[in-house]
Amino acid sequence: MKPKIQRHGEILSLVRRHQFMSVDELAAALDVTPQTIRCDIRELEEGGSLKRHHGGASSGGNLPEGLPADRQTRCQNEKNAIARLIAEHIPDGSSLFVSIGTTMEAAASELVKRRSSLRIITNNIHVASVVSARTDYTVIITSGVVRPLDGGITGVATVDFINQFKVDYAVMSTHGVESDGSLLDYDYKEVSVMQAMIANARVRFLGVDHIANSAATRWSGSAALRRLTKYLPTGCLIPRCRRC
Repeated sequence: MKPKIQRHGEILSLVRRHQFMSVDELAAALDVTPQTIRCDIRELEEGGSLKRHHGGASSGGNLPEGLPADRQTRCQNEKNAIARLIAEHIPDGSSLFVSIGTTMEAAASELVKRRSSLRIITNNIHVASVVSARTDYTVIITSGVVRPLDGGITGVATVDFINQFKVDYAVMSTHGVESDGSLLDYDYKEVSVMQAMIANARVRFLGVDHIANSAATRWSGSAALRRLTKYLPTGCLIPRCRRC
C-alpha cells in the first residue's frame, strides 16, 4: 500500500480534476480498499481539503450543479438516446451480454419495451431486476462479487462464468474513450469482465455519453487507468450518436 501522504495527494488530484469521485472509483484508481479510501476522505475533510458526501467526495463544499453524487442522473437524455439506438439494433430472439453502468440500465429498459424472447446474461443486478419482469426473457446473472455502490458484479468468477457462453451481442459501457479509440476504465476487475464479453460475442455495441469521452482525455496516460481494447466502434450507430 502507498504511504498515506502519497494517497492523500493522489486523492486530492483526482477529486479536483473530476469535481466528484466515488469511493469505489478512488479505491480502484489507488488499488486500495474502499475502507481505506473512506478513512482518507474523512481525514482530508477534517483538514479542509475536500468535502465528504455519501458515496464519495467533491472538491468543494457542495457538489457542482449538474454533477450530483448519484451518477444515474447525469446525462440522462444522452443515456436514453443511446439506449434507444441499442434497442433498435438488437433483434427479437437474440442472446446478449449486458455490462455494468447506468447507460446499460437505460438500455435494459428500452429492450423490455421493444424486444421479445431475449436471452440476457448480465453482471449488473439492476439490469437483471429490470429485464426479469418479462416472462418471455431468459435472464442469467453472473457469479462474482457484488459492488455495493452500483450493483455491478466483478471478479475472476465473473470472467470464468462469462467464458462459458457464446452470444450474438455484447452491450457495454465504459468510463472513457481515448482519441485513438482505446477504451478505458477505472477498475481492472471490470475491464477483465468486459474483455471476456468482447471475446465471446459476435457483435459488440459500446454506449458512452460525452462525459465518458471527456474523462478519457483528462485521464490519458494515467497509470490509474487500465486499457481495455483498441477496437473502435464503427458502423451506423456512430453518426447517429454524435447527433444525440
